[in-house]
Amino acid sequence: MSQLTLLIPLSSFFISHFFIQAVVSTTFTLTNKCDYTVWPGSLSNADAPALSTTGFALQNGESKTITAPASWGGRFWGRTYCSQDSTGKFSCVTGDCGSGKLECSGAGAAPPATLAEFKLDGYGGMDYFDVSLVDGYNLPLLVVPQGGSGQNCTSTGCVVDLNESCPSELQVTSTEGESVGCKSACEAFGSPQYCCNGAYSTPATCGPSTYSEIFKNACPRAYSYAYDDKTSTFTCASADYQITFCPSPNTSQKASQGQNTENTSTNSNTTLVNSTMVYEGALNQNGASPSMDSKVLGSHVIAGIVSLTVAIWQLG
Repeated sequence: MSQLTLLIPLSSFFISHFFIQAVVSTTFTLTNKCDYTVWPGSLSNADAPALSTTGFALQNGESKTITAPASWGGRFWGRTYCSQDSTGKFSCVTGDCGSGKLECSGAGAAPPATLAEFKLDGYGGMDYFDVSLVDGYNLPLLVVPQGGSGQNCTSTGCVVDLNESCPSELQVTSTEGESVGCKSACEAFGSPQYCCNGAYSTPATCGPSTYSEIFKNACPRAYSYAYDDKTSTFTCASADYQITFCPSPNTSQKASQGQNTENTSTNSNTTLVNSTMVYEGALNQNGASPSMDSKVLGSHVIAGIVSLTVAIWQLG
């Protein structure tokens, strides 16, 4: 009986530990496939805690994994052309969060910026996520769920280089005159019909514009304006997420290098839509992630502990 008395609290401890690890946390793995440095930033929603880091650098080929707690909500984006001046102030040409430091520390991205937005464990216990160009575009970005489930649990993003094709009136240029970002029409002009406010504050009164359609035609799964919900919101249960900057090789070059950004070929994981490459479905990338493997391992450990408890009970 003493063995049983000792084993029950131990069993409870391990079960609680693995249950919390498997259910409560979600991992985001950010990878930079651009041929230049990207400085990701993150911003938590007002009702969500800040993540362990809110800004860092990713060199070409580097990855960083961040763990988010249950029900977390917020966004990730990539900052480009960042530098530090003689006073130590950190700033970026696109996606700058205005903190003056590498960490954004509760500040969001200045438009234009390609955003990956998430709300974990939302309505019906599902994660809701999207890639948004509502605040404009600064670099290609792809979100791929890892190990999740659900009818609408699939990848989304904008994997083409819109900076080269951005209308001149929307362009953000570097000091060298290079197009490094593409503003939304709302940011560029501030008109209610583009910003979906004032007399245009409902889905019935605010529709797509000729400018938002440029984004939508290039990136059919990304939000192109405020009420672009039907084709742009995705849901998963129990997933982790891979966020990749410049996922397609032909979008990884800086525009100043004169690279051709038009897609000339596809592979088994891509399909052509409106003459641009977009990632479809789970893309055979929706396999179990390492964290999902640990979740499966946890369930086996729990089962073993329960079986051992029952066996000792029967012996007693």
